[in-house]
Formats: sequence, structure tokens, C-alpha cells
Amino acid sequence: MFDAERPLQIADQGCFHIGGRYVDTADGRIMAGQMYVQYQVPAQQTHPYPVVMIHGGGQTGVNFLGTPDGRRGWADYFVANGYAVYVVDQPSRGRSGFIGKVYGEAVIRSAEAIADRFTAPENVKLWPQAHLHTQWPGSGVAGDVVFDQFYASQVESMTDAGVGELMVREAGSALLDRIGPAILLTHSQSGPLGWTIADARPRLVKGIVAAEPNGAPVYEIKFTGAPDYFEDDMVARPWGITRHTLTFSPPAADANEMKFVKQAKADGPGLVRCWLQAEPARQLVNLKGIPILMVTAEASYHAPYDHGTSLFLKQAGVEHTFVRLADAGIRGNGHMMMLEKNNLEIARYFDQWLRENVK
Repeated sequence: MFDAERPLQIADQGCFHIGGRYVDTADGRIMAGQMYVQYQVPAQQTHPYPVVMIHGGGQTGVNFLGTPDGRRGWADYFVANGYAVYVVDQPSRGRSGFIGKVYGEAVIRSAEAIADRFTAPENVKLWPQAHLHTQWPGSGVAGDVVFDQFYASQVESMTDAGVGELMVREAGSALLDRIGPAILLTHSQSGPLGWTIADARPRLVKGIVAAEPNGAPVYEIKFTGAPDYFEDDMVARPWGITRHTLTFSPPAADANEMKFVKQAKADGPGLVRCWLQAEPARQLVNLKGIPILMVTAEASYHAPYDHGTSLFLKQAGVEHTFVRLADAGIRGNGHMMMLEKNNLEIARYFDQWLRENVK
């Protein structure tokens, strides 16, 4: 049984870098693409596979290490309850290092943008579900001590997210080659990274927990507020749910071979009309058979469109479990669910699903 109060008893812990390659520059050879990894192994490991936690955009592995109001994070709770846990900083983030002459331009969100999207969406109501947000531990705006602690953790991200996707596919694959079979826990921007790592190492990915994976399929969604709320923005995932190729059958040599159609009508009120494959749909052969749990929070900006990612996976022959947390009795969450007041209730839900579905 998942115990939120169980003390940490560690058999081993440490850190290392994985992946990366030397790049010639005017200043000589430097390394780029490396990924920082820290790990803890519990004294009593009750689940056979470790959990690899991969953070989202503008973030680092600190998202999983603790909450901005000082409570335990998901990493400690999973370790305390019998899982070995590996927490990464994606290449170009945090302790992996940002190398501007290789990675190019970077962007960081303003405090106001972070509040509107993550911590206080109920104040601006840019999507229909935003007013349901109740779980952030504080006011969610600059000047509140909890918000300020969270905003202090934000880092620059490469403007070219596609380059980052390729680097994490390579480093993540190397990590699994080193540690063996594992469960991937992804969040937001790292959602496609879970699909790409599993595509590259299907025998080593024993399960995926995708917390609001980056979407919707193909197009970014621009939120405009009432009355219309949604507009298609730029094409961000030309392969449907990723920026770079996955192993489809029949194969596609180029993203231009992928054909998409927009739903004629939304699946329900407050939902986006999603882009899906034109039939007959190509199949994602390497993702088939991997236990996958995808969850969406009640008040998040993902609530209007995560069903599109689920539909895309199903259309591509990938069986999975898609859960709106509100339907499981977990209410009021926004996108940064791992930091919110009920973060351990969500972790408990993940644990129960993993123990039932990943053996």
C-alpha cells in the first residue's frame, strides 16, 4: 500500500551524466547533449522496475524533488514506497548545462505568463475549465512566497524544441541501456520524449505514465478566452504527437507523407476539435503492448485537448488508459499537479495503476 508518511530508507544514491558528444567549435571541442541523472534506490525495493522522471518545458528535475511550499515531491514518495527513482535534467537544462554556442537561442516565460498558464489560471479564464482550479498552495501570483519559490526554479529552454527532442531520445535511450528496463514518467513537454524513447527502446520501456503529455496532435492551441476559447496555432508536432519521426507502419519517410484531418465537431462542450490521422491510419508498432497511463487534470489548459492525444494513440493501434483525474475523484488540479496540495493523492493513483498493470 502506498504510504505518504513512510520514512526514506536508502540503499544507494548517486548521480552521473549520460549521452552527449563532442562538438567542434572555434574554441575547440566541447560536449553537448549530455543529460544529468540523479538516482535513489530504496532499502526495500518492492517494484521490479525503476521510475525515470522526465520534467517538462522550462523546468528541471526539481519539479519531482519537492514542492515550493516545502512538502515532499513525487521522487521521495516513490522511493519511500519501494521504487528506485531516476530524476533527470534534460539536455540544456539545469545541471546538464546550457551551451549557447551549440543550443542557440533560449526563451524563458515571464512571471505573468507562468501564473496565467500554471498557478492561477482561474484569474484569467483563458480556457473553459480554468475556473475549476483550486489546488495551488498559495495565491499563484508574483509576491506570494510559494509562487516566488516556484518561479525561482524556472530556467531557459531552447527555442528549437525539436533539437531537444532528438537529444533526449538519444540520452534517454542511453540511460535505459545503462540501468535496464524501466518505467517512464513524463510531464508536459516531455510527453513526446516518452513516446520517442519507447520507440527507440521498446523492450526496455515497461510502462509509461504520461501526465498531460505535450499536445494537442499536430497543432499548438492558442487560448483566447470566451466565447470561442481556441484557435489552431503553428504546426508543432508534424508527426502527430512528436516533432520527429516515430516507427509507423506503413512507414513514412517524411512528415509530409503524414495526412491529418480535423474533427468535424468537438467530442463535447469545452473541448477542442482535434487533428487526427486520415484513415487508414498508420500504426505505431513499437508502442503497442507497452502499458500506458495518460492523465489530465480537471482545470488544466490540457483539459480541452488531451483527449486528442488519446484518440491519436488509439487510432494508431496503441492501447492505453486515459483518465481525467476528476473522474477518479481527484479535483481542482492545474497543469503542475506534482507541486499542488494533493500531489500525493495523484502519486498514490499512479502507484496503484503501476502495481496492477506493470509486472
